[in-house]
Amino acid sequence: MHRKEIPVTERVVLAYSGGLDTSVAIGWIAEETGAEVIAVAVDVGQGGEDLDVIRKRALACGAVEAEVADAKDEFAEEYCLPAIKANARYMDRYPLVSALSRPAIVKHLVAAAKKHDASIVAHGCTGKGNDQVRFEAGIQALGPDLKCIAPVRDYAMTRDKAIAFCEAKQLPIATTKKSPYSIDQNVFGRAIETGFLEDIWNAPIEDIFEYTSNPAEPREADEVVISFASGVPVAIDGRPVTVLQAIQQLNERAGAQGIGRIDMVEDRLVGIKSREVYEAPGAIALITAHQELENVTVERELARFKRQVEQRWGELVYDGLWFSPLKRALDGFIEEANQQVTGDIRMTLHAGTAVVTGRRSERSLYDFDLATYDTGDTFDQSKAQGFIDIFALSAKIAAKRDLV
Repeated sequence: MHRKEIPVTERVVLAYSGGLDTSVAIGWIAEETGAEVIAVAVDVGQGGEDLDVIRKRALACGAVEAEVADAKDEFAEEYCLPAIKANARYMDRYPLVSALSRPAIVKHLVAAAKKHDASIVAHGCTGKGNDQVRFEAGIQALGPDLKCIAPVRDYAMTRDKAIAFCEAKQLPIATTKKSPYSIDQNVFGRAIETGFLEDIWNAPIEDIFEYTSNPAEPREADEVVISFASGVPVAIDGRPVTVLQAIQQLNERAGAQGIGRIDMVEDRLVGIKSREVYEAPGAIALITAHQELENVTVERELARFKRQVEQRWGELVYDGLWFSPLKRALDGFIEEANQQVTGDIRMTLHAGTAVVTGRRSERSLYDFDLATYDTGDTFDQSKAQGFIDIFALSAKIAAKRDLV
């Protein structure tokens, strides 16, 4: 493998998780490049070890500096909330769990690079996934002068080599048997791939799930009322919540009902199809509620066009273009479209489904007197025939021509 020449005095900012691969990457990068490594760990609600433990491990593994950031509220408000407002589901199913976390992490990596006068940012992605693009496209957008390296991709740092390096250097990180799955998680959801799941005929087993209970198990239904103000979830059952708290509470309640499991074959940006299993109970519950409230409060033509924007927005985020000009422009449209999305949605959470059972809003466009078929109907049906004649006129004229 061709060795990348980097000045001895160079500094590299590494996206650090605290696990084996990125812990080994600290020393690996130093040996391969001669550079000093600054480790940056960002908490986006993935759970696991305490941030201070992770920081100390990075230093023990050879980092000259180690920074940790509790970014859970930031991630929820600046990344998950826009996805909720956009009803974002890639390929109409995946609520962008991993794709949303990458730009949040990138923002902290670039800030650390500027702070520590580093000109290189490193990450632990492979060369066949989406995340390498999400990291590097984001880094280039926020720090156009920064370079990127990926030890697993650029230096063939396989897991076997990582374990051997760890043992040779006696690094303070466990080298237990690798899980058969590749897992990425944050407060918005959890992604599971590889292992026996790579055979797309194999069904997922219960052991792979953590955020959700088996939806087939008998249990009592759970009724919840979610309140929104201009598209922002602001209360659960009348109790005020932050965006983070709304996601966390619905992760627990919807997760207990087995809601938010997704098993799909998706189109990766790099051109291959990949089998992915997701669980995102809070995300699915919130998007379901938000979408239904839009049905009540958003005017028809705006709603129709927004659905087109939502699909493109989701594709841009999935493809790693969070910081792109088009994504920013679409953000403005989505924000404007959410101005009237205020009110309450009642849902029944049960047996793997979140079913909307009630809607109310002071900004509602639903007019009972126009909608009713009973006494009090204010819709003037006598005007319908003329409307239909004019509406269908162009098709009628074309039909007369084509039938000749």
